[in-house]
Amino acid sequence: MEPWDRRLTVLAGHYGSGKTELAVNLACAIGDTGRRCALCDLDVVNPYFRAREREAELSRHGVHLVASRLQGPEADVPALPAEIYGVLQDRTQWGVVDLGGDGAGARALARFAGEIDPREAQVLFVLNANRPETRTVERAAASLDQIRRVLGLEFTGIVNNTHLCGETRAEDILRGAALAQALSGRTGLPVCWHAARRDLAEKVTALGAVLPIRIYMRKPWEVEDYDGEGDH
Repeated sequence: MEPWDRRLTVLAGHYGSGKTELAVNLACAIGDTGRRCALCDLDVVNPYFRAREREAELSRHGVHLVASRLQGPEADVPALPAEIYGVLQDRTQWGVVDLGGDGAGARALARFAGEIDPREAQVLFVLNANRPETRTVERAAASLDQIRRVLGLEFTGIVNNTHLCGETRAEDILRGAALAQALSGRTGLPVCWHAARRDLAEKVTALGAVLPIRIYMRKPWEVEDYDGEGDH
């Protein structure tokens, strides 16, 4: 089963969970299959690590970016493009939705919740066990429930995206997998897959459903090839 087994994928989670990195990787993977795909950048909370920073890269994979086009001092105003309706309603187009962190970020999509057919959407809680706010099952469950209540949509699964940017080790991913399983036991949601940097993916194959990812969203001071792939 591919990570995009439903037409729409909504990625939500705590700040710093790595939603944007997953969104870009997932959208590019879908685009590479030849499907029409759009990535909806609905992060109107965090001014850093926005998918729109990789618009050229997304375009090379055949992915259309849907994001606010406000510029200058208005760039962070929470204004959402009308194009989002097309992505949610057009059954010939695949869509990946990148939400901002926590309940504040979930509000951006909450107004569109009625437009989403739950039969064709997966709503995934992105978990990073290295974040203090989600490093225990109690805290992770509280974060998930807060987002669910604001979003107005039920989560359908959990994604283990435990990382420390360029310092990530296989041990981090494995520890995150254990927390994801504990959260699954508490919530009844399945652990859909585990995201792992490409150079680490082969070290965690025992986890089963592993999604190898490239690192697109780098801080300015980080080296460009710490994922062993270099930049395009």
